[in-house]
Amino acid sequence: MEHRLFYCDHYAIPLPAGHKFPMAKYRMLRDLLAGGCFRFEAAPFADPQIIELAHDPAYVRDFLNGALTEAAIRRIGFPWSEALVKRTLASVGGTLSATCDAFDLGWGGNLAGGTHHAFRAEGSGFCVFNDIAVAIRWLRAKGRIQRAAVVDLDVHQGDGTAQIFETDPNVLTLSLHAKSNFPFRKQRSKIDIEFEDGTRDAEFLKALEAVLPRVFAFQPQIVFYQSGVDPLASDTLGRLALTHAGLQERDCRVLAAAQSHGAPIVITLGGGYSRPIELTAEAHANTFRTASEIFS
Repeated sequence: MEHRLFYCDHYAIPLPAGHKFPMAKYRMLRDLLAGGCFRFEAAPFADPQIIELAHDPAYVRDFLNGALTEAAIRRIGFPWSEALVKRTLASVGGTLSATCDAFDLGWGGNLAGGTHHAFRAEGSGFCVFNDIAVAIRWLRAKGRIQRAAVVDLDVHQGDGTAQIFETDPNVLTLSLHAKSNFPFRKQRSKIDIEFEDGTRDAEFLKALEAVLPRVFAFQPQIVFYQSGVDPLASDTLGRLALTHAGLQERDCRVLAAAQSHGAPIVITLGGGYSRPIELTAEAHANTFRTASEIFS
């Protein structure tokens, strides 16, 4: 049976020459997954009113209208453009759509999203709106859930997600990340696990295995998996030293735990900046292949 995945790579953001964001990885990922057990659907735009459930309305309005200050745009890291607005709305819309699939089918996938550096009233680190936070607030506004968990395994701490839910007892935020990497001013997740530079598969997986029972003891009614692949040793912004096999085992443990506990899980992409970028795309593809195998 085919499982649909949502994409927004058809909205290309115009970036200056030499920009370090690997825009090409998104289409590359979709090409890698083509011909398998997936079908692809263009992500719909998220309604700005839904985005405002997690973000300051003035910030949402200023971004959509191109009225953010130069300092705010620099903090995001992308030049403002109409294409950036469309891509951002579709990225959030893809996570909302994947969330519906997760309830219906056990898991849902967005070939974008995982924009965990976006705070309530500002963007940061290539993240404009926090799609995971929006989806959780949306589900709660609809009365679908009370408790949610965020499993963030990007190499960078999910600082925006952590701050948005810092005082919310019904959202468990878990972040496993590089201690000395961006963001240099860390926020407080409900559970933070930090790794020294050069951490390898065995140490990472041991820490993950130890903490996953705490996530499911919380009895989340849905899990959001920020599955960034920038812990790879080849990643230019990573500082850790995981292998493709280590990341596949990571994915397998998270997804199998969600399935065994009957918790719907939403996979969002997160970061990846390997050279060559094909290494990042392959690691992302493995995440979705693993999900398909576990939930088939």
